[in-house]
Amino acid sequence: MKLVSFQKENEVRTGLIQHDLVIDLYEATDGKLPKDILALIGRGGGALETIADLGPFSQGGKGVILLEDATLKAPIPIPVSIRDFYAFEEHVRTARRKRGLDVVPEWYDVPVFYFTNHLAVKGPDEAVAGPAECEWLDYELEIACVIGKEGRNIAKEDAEDHIFGYFIMNDWSARDIQKHEMKVGLGPAKGKDFATSFGPYLVTKDELETRRSGDRFDMKMTAKVNGKLLSEGNFKDIHYTFADMIERASKDVTLYPGEVIGSGTVGTGCILELGTETHRWLRAGDEVELEIEGLGVLRNTVAGTREEEKDVLPQNGENTTQTSHHV
Repeated sequence: MKLVSFQKENEVRTGLIQHDLVIDLYEATDGKLPKDILALIGRGGGALETIADLGPFSQGGKGVILLEDATLKAPIPIPVSIRDFYAFEEHVRTARRKRGLDVVPEWYDVPVFYFTNHLAVKGPDEAVAGPAECEWLDYELEIACVIGKEGRNIAKEDAEDHIFGYFIMNDWSARDIQKHEMKVGLGPAKGKDFATSFGPYLVTKDELETRRSGDRFDMKMTAKVNGKLLSEGNFKDIHYTFADMIERASKDVTLYPGEVIGSGTVGTGCILELGTETHRWLRAGDEVELEIEGLGVLRNTVAGTREEEKDVLPQNGENTTQTSHHV
């Protein structure tokens, strides 16, 4: 099933998508299911069973609105935490090669991650503003999983039991700020903490089983800027699976329902990796469209107008020096 968070008057409600409809789960169940998606995730399989028993809805029914009339928020507007990993070897290898570096041997020892700002999450069609001093704004095409069951020291073999579902994630990056701050050897921080986009909906893990390929999933991943295809990858090419990531993240630490784990950028999935000879850095007015098979399309526009920025940021095709740390 596909779950969303949507604006209803002065609060955010949890909804179920059925074809071209959104069902307000709180209203449709007379309050049996919670308004908040974190509370619903915390109820685990019991909540999903209740939803599955609801059956089909029709336009005009209790708690039913047209999807086109719904203002969707991020599926989880304020997650418990966001850990972003670095799990696609192609991205790591290519981005480091552009800096004249090999992949460090330690990358193959354990999956690594950083924490980003869980209070700066953006939803589908929401404008995203980069830091005021940023001139190297970048997108990052990622997939994320949501923890649905509490656990500590979770074995890789048991990790699937702790996943609630998946959605598309855009780990927006201010590459120039990131480059400067990471010379200190800590971070990333201000190069990342201004925005992370989720959406358009949270897909429960059972929906992806038809796409399973061994311990991975065959799901094409693409990114477009202003309609131009820039990035093409596949989830199945990931080096570390989410099971690997969950095992690492939960080592000596308890994971809780509502925590988000990002995959890191798929190969070719950002401008840093592609190079500014392929596409300039993002500027105000650009529309970024990320698509993953089975998970939908996540669109965001860079805040502002092209006219405001055209004399400040690099023009299309301009080859700007881009030696930078990368995640």
